[in-house]
Amino acid sequence: MKLETWFTFFIAAWLICLSPGPGVLSSVTAGMRWGFRRALWNILGLEVGSMILIGTVATGLGAVLSASVVAFNLIKWCGAAYLAYLGVQQWRAPVRPLVAEDLGEVLPFAASSIFLRGLLINVSNPKAILFTLAVTPQFVDAALPQWPQYLTIMATLLFTDSVSMSIYTALGARALQALRSPGVIRWTNRGFGSLFIGAGAALAAFRR
Repeated sequence: MKLETWFTFFIAAWLICLSPGPGVLSSVTAGMRWGFRRALWNILGLEVGSMILIGTVATGLGAVLSASVVAFNLIKWCGAAYLAYLGVQQWRAPVRPLVAEDLGEVLPFAASSIFLRGLLINVSNPKAILFTLAVTPQFVDAALPQWPQYLTIMATLLFTDSVSMSIYTALGARALQALRSPGVIRWTNRGFGSLFIGAGAALAAFRR
């Protein structure tokens, strides 16, 4: 991959990663519920999901999934249902402000669960598969070996997305630290829960 091609993708990757979507919602709400350090498990799940998506495109499986109506709809409805489930969970989230002491406290949560949450958000979104399928091949030179270029794309996207999601996670954690009113926290949780449910509805209505 030529340097100018990589730099163009690098700029595009920042625009992609910073734009609002289920990953951003997941990062903000994870920061709000568990604090920055524990919410890093959510980011790890999101990035592993991104690796799976790029690997799917690189192996040609992405084209097969996009061509299969059954596979596409199955992924779509699973993704929509999962986002709606996350929305309900956010509505029911505990009403408690995040305080500084929480950053070093081991709260009752499973790292594996929050990791799986991030992973499923990315891999159950057919829009992400189609987007990756449409965008990444444009930066791959067919005359050069394919895998080194896809690995470069993957590393670049992982870097930009990890930084972007870390920023959103920190904002979520900081925002909840500033909140002290249980009523405000409750409606903040419900607001983000509604956004998750809305994202699920939008995904269910998505057509290729």
